[in-house]
Amino acid sequence: MIQVRSALIYAVAFSCLVTGFAEAQGLKAFPGALGFGAQTPGGRGGAIVKVTTLASRGKGSLRAALETKGPRIVVFEVGGVIDLEGKSLKLNEPFITLAGQTAPGPGITLIKGGLDIRAHDVVIQHLAIRPGEAGHAKKSDWQVDGITTDGGSQIIIDHCSCTWSTDENLSASGERHEGSTPEDWRKNTSHDITISNCIIAEALSESTHPKGEHSKGTLLHDNVTNVCVINNLYACNVDRNPMTKGGVSAIIVNNWISAPGKKAVQNTLVPEEWTGHEPQMSRLSIVGNVLEWGAGTSKNCSFFINQLDSPVEVFLDDNIAVDHAGQTVAQLSPPTLPVLAKRSFWSDDVRPIPTKDVKKFIAANVGSRPWDRDPIDARIVKNAVDRTGKIIHSEQEVGGYPTYPETRRPFDESKWNMKTLQPK
Repeated sequence: MIQVRSALIYAVAFSCLVTGFAEAQGLKAFPGALGFGAQTPGGRGGAIVKVTTLASRGKGSLRAALETKGPRIVVFEVGGVIDLEGKSLKLNEPFITLAGQTAPGPGITLIKGGLDIRAHDVVIQHLAIRPGEAGHAKKSDWQVDGITTDGGSQIIIDHCSCTWSTDENLSASGERHEGSTPEDWRKNTSHDITISNCIIAEALSESTHPKGEHSKGTLLHDNVTNVCVINNLYACNVDRNPMTKGGVSAIIVNNWISAPGKKAVQNTLVPEEWTGHEPQMSRLSIVGNVLEWGAGTSKNCSFFINQLDSPVEVFLDDNIAVDHAGQTVAQLSPPTLPVLAKRSFWSDDVRPIPTKDVKKFIAANVGSRPWDRDPIDARIVKNAVDRTGKIIHSEQEVGGYPTYPETRRPFDESKWNMKTLQPK
């Protein structure tokens, strides 16, 4: 436990050092929290709800903890694999901190389902979510996100590992046109969200999605606003690394995009999805990211592509894009796309680190348990470092679902700062 606490404290301290941000007034969700979701209290001050079983449902289960009403801090007295048995978790009750860091090794891994967030004021840390094919046939309409927000707000998803989805690995979504004005649309879908320090990797390509190929990293859906995507590893997703749609406002900062199939960062407004509604401009600031092609990356993969001549204001700075041989590739598609001279949209607490430091920081810091990675995360990070990652079509190609033994440890409140869920 001492080693784990020391490693966690080191990771937080290092994060604060390299980002160089100044704490805003008031307590953030946890030390090092950044961006538009960082100020949420989550379940701070609420009841402590203990997860004591790896069963998918019933007393002491994670599902029961999510369904509990009122502010709550969810801690784990058990570690291992929770088989969701094809039924994804729904988080509908607000004011929750889901503290995966409290679990004994090997931590908590969810399989055969995902997590759908439909609430406000949510903190989620240190979970691995690996839906996989769950025994379904190819093109059988098993469409599962790893983590998605569906109209949620004031959310931070930090240090999670999202792999093997059959839809998106980690996304922010909701109804695109609920209400009569653009202000209504933005208010009624997901907004004020941070996605940080996550592994977003190996979304399954030719798998169970009815469209066939559907390996997708992150989708920021139409009219989703105030999103910070920072310090993540996107590895071996065909596209959406990430993708923004119409009317989105987002900052995409210090991410490492490794071995995409076809596309890295994308923006697109699909006209037929906006019939009867005035198309809205997307506002994007994309700073300090690294794109590295893999052996299977499409030869026309630029760093940023604006599709369908979509309305967008984009600021680009200090991004690196190289092919498999290390040669610089195109930053923009189309190359004539206007780019802002100064950023028009930002979160004041975010201070990007130089791109030369991004890969080292991410390799050391991302995923559900960077101090004690499971073999899946360790392989994904090593493949990114070695530049040997590839697109996969089933979890069976890389060893299948994990079968970690169940472990137990009583939760000792005296060893944790209950305001920030950091170890003392």
